[in-house]
Amino acid sequence: MLPIAYHPIYKHPLPEGHRFPMLKYELLPQQLLHEGIVTTQDFYTPALPDMQHIMAVHHKNYVDDLLNLTLDPRAARKTGFPLTAELVERELRIAQGTIWGSEVALQTGIAFNIAGGTHHAYSTHGEAFCLLNDQAIAAQYLLDNKLAKKILIVDLDVHQGNGTAEIFARNNAVFTFSIHGKTNYPFKKEVSDLDIALPDNTGDDEYLSILGDRLPKLIDTQKPDFVFYLSGVDILDTDKLGKLGCSINGCKERDAIVLSLCHKLGIPVQCSMGGGYSPDIKTIIEAHTNTYRVAAGIYP
Repeated sequence: MLPIAYHPIYKHPLPEGHRFPMLKYELLPQQLLHEGIVTTQDFYTPALPDMQHIMAVHHKNYVDDLLNLTLDPRAARKTGFPLTAELVERELRIAQGTIWGSEVALQTGIAFNIAGGTHHAYSTHGEAFCLLNDQAIAAQYLLDNKLAKKILIVDLDVHQGNGTAEIFARNNAVFTFSIHGKTNYPFKKEVSDLDIALPDNTGDDEYLSILGDRLPKLIDTQKPDFVFYLSGVDILDTDKLGKLGCSINGCKERDAIVLSLCHKLGIPVQCSMGGGYSPDIKTIIEAHTNTYRVAAGIYP
């Protein structure tokens, strides 16, 4: 069983120029069902969250501006999307899906959000297609409700999780770990607890060697009792917005390193999908589906 948060609003209509990045949220559930990796009973439809959980991470004025659609036009442009009530609702439900997934993972060992990984959302503003930071919200939820004492966020999207780093910069209960492209957006990086910035065209061998060496040591020293995994597939050599050089198989092996280690050590893990911008949608779906294939082979 792989518990998955998904809601039809994840794929709500957008202007034509914004359609392609959203298509994967429509196709990925279909692929998982087609292959029999999951059944319809494995999907959870997230409700709207308690706004106190959102404001435990994001400043009230910013949240109010989102809800009232009164965000400054320049701030709205930084998000990359036209600000609409439907978009805000989508982000709220994604955040609730990750909160739910974190609770379920405590019982089952693992849970997924078809969307999420909105790591460019800061406490006070959004940017780069991210309005609310779903994994940061869920991490703070676990801490506030004493469901976890030490959290490790493993961010393996090609872009540094700058918003996540800012949100937890002074929170010793959350350790932020990011492996990303050195010359990729954001061009001005924040400081995570551990950043590994890779040069352009870094391929499978180097990437997997670094991850396989650093992650076990990090878990050993930090001793987290919960892991959030951002499994972006924009590390692929085909990605339009990424500059790394990993293959489909290398990306799959990356997922295996993270998930097998969490399973072996008995650490619950919540996975959000993050980015993926290869020109061929089939490549994106294949890479994201691999994350679930790997999990299905590890978790009973």
